[in-house]
Amino acid sequence: MNVLWPRVLAMLLACVAFSVALHGAPVRDQSVEEWCLFSWGFSFFGTLLVLLVELCELQSSVPVSWKNFTITFACFAFLLCLSASVDFALYFVKGFFMHGVSYNCRVVSLVFSCFATIAYAMEVIISKVWANTDREAGYMATVPGLLKVCETFVAGIIFVFISDPNAYKSHAAIKWCMAVYCICFILSSMVIILSIGNCSDYLTSTPTCCLSFYALLAVIMYLTATIIWPIYKFDKVHGGSPSRPSQCSSSNPDLCPFDKMIVVAVLTGVNFILYLADMIYSVIQFKEDDQNSYSQL
Repeated sequence: MNVLWPRVLAMLLACVAFSVALHGAPVRDQSVEEWCLFSWGFSFFGTLLVLLVELCELQSSVPVSWKNFTITFACFAFLLCLSASVDFALYFVKGFFMHGVSYNCRVVSLVFSCFATIAYAMEVIISKVWANTDREAGYMATVPGLLKVCETFVAGIIFVFISDPNAYKSHAAIKWCMAVYCICFILSSMVIILSIGNCSDYLTSTPTCCLSFYALLAVIMYLTATIIWPIYKFDKVHGGSPSRPSQCSSSNPDLCPFDKMIVVAVLTGVNFILYLADMIYSVIQFKEDDQNSYSQL
């Protein structure tokens, strides 16, 4: 299985989605449009750089673990195109029953974005399957490695929705949730950086137990945040708002502060599930490494 064709296909699809949206689909929400354009543009130019390096056979000259870098980038590109597809559909396609060049361009961008998402998913799957047959494959090709990419991405989205200091300065418990997001994001990012920076030996040998311990710690921390955030944001006893305020107009496509808090609560639960899966796979991997070490004695 060759990863070249899904990679080329994903690059071309992301390029079309970016170009059509930029030149023929003007929208009124600049922040969401900029996010979608960034997602498609970053995926396109990053994939183009990967292809140029591989075509020129410069992998050995790049000061990174190339196998870890390519699958990590493909996973991030998949998540970026997925989020851009969802945002573009909700903000610029859904609810607009109009005709004309602008609307047609929006639909074309959305379709090509969805296809680019599928193509990047194919690249990740093929790279993962190929890595299972390669003993020299890096940590990012393992399930815990890919899960850490998802964990950092979800945490990044959480930071976007709670960028307003008023969202987390109301109570000490909410500050603890913010600390959970920051600490777990930083540690997971460090694991990814170490893996890409030719330090994967530290992640695939004896310190597997450390990664298992970190995954367990992250699960406990996110479990507390999953419980605390809804209590202090939606329970009236603790100063929260149990119902959607009247100021939040259903006709307005933008999310009001209450809606953003709901999204943060949902994403916190999503990251808790991701860290739980990470912990399970890390423990399994630690047990397998321990058994292999014992059998070699």
